[in-house]
Amino acid sequence: MDTPPDPFEFLKNLWGPMGLPLAGLGGPTAAMSELDRRIAELKSVETWLNMNLNVLRMTIQGLEMQKAGLAVMQGAAAAATGATSSDAPQQPSGGEDPAKK
Repeated sequence: MDTPPDPFEFLKNLWGPMGLPLAGLGGPTAAMSELDRRIAELKSVETWLNMNLNVLRMTIQGLEMQKAGLAVMQGAAAAATGATSSDAPQQPSGGEDPAKK
């Protein structure tokens, strides 16, 4: 007759690649302490990733503010050069100076 399958074989195969050593399980307290240790490690990684995400968001926001500031400065410079060139007297479209007529 066939022997019944090991009920923990599925867990060993599933969790083995993730770094959870479940061979023999070593009793429920050993498995619980291993799970607690793994949870604590993953929470610390989560905290580190959240911190990096916040730094990334602040960096993007700072760059967007710099871009907006540069756009305002370029617009002001373009308006200033446009105002100085429009202040100069312009000739009529006929090409003749009306004062000479």
